[in-house]
Parts: sequence; structure tokens; C-alpha cells
Amino acid sequence: MRRLIASLTAATLLAGPVVAQELPTTPPPIPAPKAFNVPASETYTLANGMKVTLIPYGVAPKVVVSLQTYAGSLNEEQNTWLALLAVDMMKEGAAGMTGAQIAQKAADMGGGLGANAGLESSAVTLNVLSERAADAIGLVADVAQRPSYPDSELARVKANWNRRLAVALSQPGTLANAAITRAYYGPDHPYGRVLPTPQQFGAYTAAQLKAWHAANFGARRSHLYIAGRFDTAAVKAAIEKAFGGWAAGPERLSLPPTPKPGPQVLLIDRPGAPQSTFSIAYPAPRAGTAEDIPMRVSNALLGGSFSSRITRNIREAKGYTYSPGSSVAFYPANAVWTFNADVTTAVTGPALKEVFHEIRTLQATPPGEEEAAGMRQYMAGLFVIQNSTPGALVGTIATRDSLGLPRDWMDKYVPAALAVTPAQMSEAAKNFPLDKMTLVVVGDLKVITPQLQALPELKGIEFKTVTVP
Repeated sequence: MRRLIASLTAATLLAGPVVAQELPTTPPPIPAPKAFNVPASETYTLANGMKVTLIPYGVAPKVVVSLQTYAGSLNEEQNTWLALLAVDMMKEGAAGMTGAQIAQKAADMGGGLGANAGLESSAVTLNVLSERAADAIGLVADVAQRPSYPDSELARVKANWNRRLAVALSQPGTLANAAITRAYYGPDHPYGRVLPTPQQFGAYTAAQLKAWHAANFGARRSHLYIAGRFDTAAVKAAIEKAFGGWAAGPERLSLPPTPKPGPQVLLIDRPGAPQSTFSIAYPAPRAGTAEDIPMRVSNALLGGSFSSRITRNIREAKGYTYSPGSSVAFYPANAVWTFNADVTTAVTGPALKEVFHEIRTLQATPPGEEEAAGMRQYMAGLFVIQNSTPGALVGTIATRDSLGLPRDWMDKYVPAALAVTPAQMSEAAKNFPLDKMTLVVVGDLKVITPQLQALPELKGIEFKTVTVP
């Protein structure tokens, strides 16, 4: 090693003095994102009403088998988290197998089985080696159709969820989300019920879980997605064998909410808290409408990306917060824009003032072309990256289908994002007038309430102190 260093040093000296090279003053131009085209797929329907979509994709010898069933929190009536518990328990025993045997079967195929419930739908998913695709289809069918809900496992699974609930009830961000969701959608709609009480959740029984599954799972509410490398003929035969005899069950439930846009200001007291957490909600354009893509790009510009205006303002320039952010959530009948931030208690009012300022600025003045182009490129490129794996692609296609979007929506997304004009971004921000705002602030009310009362934007709005759940 010493000889090598010496020889290199000598070579450098013999080569003469090093001449500094001037670095370019501007970075190279960012190339346009590549077009995104959904791989050719086949969708068909079994005799019992279950839909199937086959998506040959990728080069790795892997396949994703994902059964999406339109049954989730929407279907649990007043029993908050019953769907989460019922779907989680499905993998603890099914078709004469124990949970350990199900897990071992999945592992033998080169993967792991997951089961989870959301607002509108639930998923049973298995990612395995291609050669085991038929076996994976059979295992997913067993878990989805024939869960046993063993009493021997219920106490353990409930204990895990009870710990999650205890943590959730201690987190200001979770409390803010629960409060703003309840205020926006109302406590009588499933969308508005985020957290159960520990007593309510603790009382759920295996009989309730079985009844919920029997009432809500069936072929007509289900859509099986298979993506990756697979033998189409063998997969179709396995699907017919595993799912062809499943009872049709009910049609998908539709419960369109009636949101209650503001102005609303709700406060949750946390005496002595060093930070405040605030959430803002506004109605947003529904997915698939003419205003949808411009809103997505405008959101990225305003608060939905790390280089967004609000982030640069209250994180980089002011140092009020570490990771603020906004997003748009889409449902079959509506959409909602939310912004969230954790800020130092003493600057709760100033932070909100800057958020309102950035919204008003974008409403009044379209961004410059350079800034707008950066956000267009970001959103288009992000979409391509997010759909680069079979599992991610299945998730996006399933969301497209759940929202009732046309089949070519994904193919058109990148060109549509790149076509959004600065004027459209500014126009999208006009969806956020003060008289439609719902605001929740969690923190030390004796310190933050005077700050909120001093904000001109909140003048004349009644402040309500609430608790969650």
C-alpha cells in the first residue's frame, strides 16, 4: 500500500501542477419524464360476479396475487375498528389451517400473506415465486372465503390492536385527524369515525367477526388482481377452481357522505405540551374530474412536496416545524384536501398565519413558469416511479377501479400532469376559501388560544373545545 501511494504521488508530481477546472454555473436541464403506459392486461368476470384482472409485468420470476373486496370501515356501522379486527383475524386460521400453517404455506411459496382493511375495501395479498402462482391463488381464496376466527387467537390479536389504540390516543396527530374527520364528515357516517373507545373495542367477539365477514365478503364485491410473470392458462384454471364456487354475496355498498365544510375551528387541550399540532381540511375536486390533476399539481406546489412553498416558508425560512405536509384523499363520492403540521407552541399563530398567506398568494398570483414546470415534472416522474413494481401497479389499478375511473386514466396521467398551466394551479388553490375551512388545533390552549384569536382569518369563527374519541 505504501509503494502504491508513493508511486501515485510521484506520478502526480511528474504530471505538473493541477489546473482547477471551472464548474458549470447552472445545472444540466432535467429531461422530461418518460411516458407511462399501463401494461397490456386482461379483465374478465366469473359466473358468480367476481372480476379478475391479469397483468403480465416485469422480468423477475415473481407474481402478486391480490384480492380486493369492497368491504371495510364503511360496512361496520357504529362498530369502529370491527373491520380492521375482522380482516386481520382472517389470517389467524382458515379452511382447517392454523395461523402458523397459513404463514408457513406462504413462506414455502417465497412470500408472506397480508390482510388489511381500509375505508372502502379490504385486501388479501400474497407475493410469491412465479412457479407457485396457482398455489398462492388457492391460499388467498381459503383465507378470504373460509376464515375460522379462532377464539384461541382473538385475545392476542386484540391485545396487539389495543396497544395500537393506546398509542394512537396519545398522539396529537392522530387526535387531530380523528377530530377533523369527525367534524368534516359527521359522527353518523363511517368516514367520520376514526377511533373506538378502548371499552368498545375490547367488547368485540369472535361471533361478531364471523357475522361481519359473512355479511360483507362475497364474489360480487371482489376483484382479483394478478401481476408479474405467470402462466396465463394455469392461472385462469386455478382461479376458476379456487373462486368459481364462491357465493355471489351482496352488491357493493354505497354510502355517499354529506361533508360539513366550515368554517369550523376545533381545539383539543394538552396542557403543558411543548408543541401544537394543527390540521386544515377543505373539499377538493373528485378524482377523474377536469379539476382533479390540476389540484394534484397545485397541492404539490403548495404543501405536498418537500420543496413546496409552505415547507420552504415555515420549515426552511422560519424554523417553526420539521415536516409539514398536505395531501388530497380521494373517495368514490368526494375528495378532501388536508394540511398538517407540528409546530412549537409559542409560534402556533404565526405558523398558521404563514399557511394562510401562502394559500392567498397562490390564489392571487399564478406561479412562474420555472416553478410550475418543476412541480409538473415532479408529479409526472413520481407517478412513473410509484408504479414501477407489480405490487405498486396493482395498488394503483385497484384504486382506479375503486374510484370508478376510466381504464385509460393511468395512461393519460403523465401527459395531463405535464399539461397543467400556472393559471390552473392558481385556480385550483381557490378551492380553499376561508368560509369552507375546517381547522383543528391540538395543544396547550391557555398559550395557543390567544394566538389564534389574534389571526384575522379566524375572526368571527366560534372556537369549540372537543375531546377524542
